[in-house]
Amino acid sequence: MLYRFSQVRTVKLRKDGMDKPTNLVEFETMLLSRYTLHPRYRRDGAHLDRSAYLLLSRLAIDGPMSIGQLSEAFGLDTSTLNRQTAALLRSGYVERIPDPDGGMARKFRITAAGSESLDAERTANIEGLGRVMTDWSSDDIARFAAYLQRFNTDIERLDGRPWPRP
Repeated sequence: MLYRFSQVRTVKLRKDGMDKPTNLVEFETMLLSRYTLHPRYRRDGAHLDRSAYLLLSRLAIDGPMSIGQLSEAFGLDTSTLNRQTAALLRSGYVERIPDPDGGMARKFRITAAGSESLDAERTANIEGLGRVMTDWSSDDIARFAAYLQRFNTDIERLDGRPWPRP
């Protein structure tokens, strides 16, 4: 028995379950996490580590946030975020400021250097994705982006931590 997943791929039923669409999604997302944002797909040598990229992206969208707010947003303990934000402070990518709303906790705000680094990283990532998807049609890329957004928002819904989108 054959199961057609798309016009491109037909998979023979297998005993290991890899003929089931959800099993294939699990396998492909495992591989995607291995490849995503990998420096070898980029032309420049520099890159932000994953935690810096995520934290800077969140601060760029939401504005200044405290350790407690970051902990809630990312579902990480404060000691992990203290280490990550300390590295960003040392690099000059964020600064600590008084709470603009008058609260007691100090907040982290992205600096001009942090914004420049984030923009450069995002541009390099987009260029790398362009090289990967060079033979894809615009419609295929748009459908893939829509499916990724749907997948991510469903995870966020279950997790209770929606990621703000620009």
